[in-house]
Amino acid sequence: MESKGLKVILHASAFFAPCLLPILFYIFIDDQQIKRLSIQALLFQFVMWVLVIVSGIFSFLLIGLPFLVVFLITGVVVPVIGIVKALNDTDWNYPIVGKWY
Repeated sequence: MESKGLKVILHASAFFAPCLLPILFYIFIDDQQIKRLSIQALLFQFVMWVLVIVSGIFSFLLIGLPFLVVFLITGVVVPVIGIVKALNDTDWNYPIVGKWY
């Protein structure tokens, strides 16, 4: 049950502390699954920030607007999917970065 709650908090941290909580969880939690998930969450946030910034820059040329919308929606939907999977005790990896770590 403790692992389940930590996973939910980790996924939800995308909305209030996207970098701080994954780093703290990685440092202070001994569970290897939580450590792996915290690295994935941190990498996912970093990738999403880069994609949103690049899309924002390209928005001046109008080609970035659709990408900006898609990436912003993805940044909200993916953590919610992670929360639901954690509540159901289902193993889940973040898209894109799940294969890196």
